[in-house]
Parts: sequence; C-alpha cells; structure tokens
Amino acid sequence: MSVRSWFVRLGNPIFAALLRSPLHGLVDSGTLLISVTGRRSGRVYATPVNYLPDGDRLTVVSLRERTWWRNLRGGAAVGLHLRGTPRRGRASVIEDEASVAAALGGYLRRVPAHARFLGVRMGTDGEPEAEGLARAARSRVIVNVQLI
Repeated sequence: MSVRSWFVRLGNPIFAALLRSPLHGLVDSGTLLISVTGRRSGRVYATPVNYLPDGDRLTVVSLRERTWWRNLRGGAAVGLHLRGTPRRGRASVIEDEASVAAALGGYLRRVPAHARFLGVRMGTDGEPEAEGLARAARSRVIVNVQLI
C-alpha cells in the first residue's frame, strides 16, 4: 500500500470527524467535507477536500485518479460541512483538459501560491505558463459547487 493510499484510508476519516465536530476550526481553513451519493450504489461518500470560495460558489481541484467526483457527472446535489455548518449545494465537474486548464489558470491567478502544488510555473507577468497548465490538466478535474 502506498503512502498516499495509507493516508487516505486513515487520514480521511479523521479529517471528516474533525470537520463535523466542534473542533473543526483546527482543520477547516480552506478544507470542507463534501458528501456525494453514489449513482449506482446509493451510498453516501464523505470526502475532505480543499476549496477556493468565490461568493456562493466553491471551486475544488481533484486528482483524476480519485473516484468521488465521478458521481457528479451531469450535476448532482451534495452535502457540505463548511466552516462547521452543514450546507447543501449543486455540484458539477469539468473533465475535458482544455476546460480544466482554463479553470486552473483562473484559479492560479487568484491564488498564485498554489502553482507549485500543481507543478505550474508562473510567468514574470503573473500569468501561469500554458505548458504547465496543460500538464496539470491531464491529471486533474475541477468541481464547481453552487451553494443553495
């Protein structure tokens, strides 16, 4: 089992419990718990994710290799634990590489410090380099959540 797999199996339940508890302030700066219902199983999956807020809209960048976001294809209702408060939202996923690259570009213009986590270099003009965006888009998807 890889270190990443081990962390997900052990770390996600711990983060989920903390995000639902009165101690959420220890871990919820930029992290929320998203609950997604499986389309075939009907089972609810709760996953801690990092997000970027923009008014009543949230942006989540996820690795393509993760599976939780696949249940959002075509749009779906989601539950959220956001800053200690249960919320509802409507989520959709962007998968095509060109659209993901464009969304990542907008994301990095707002939070350039995240460029290094995505492996994208920022130009001297503050713009993310196209080559790095294309490379990052191959391994990521964008989940947009509209709060309701």
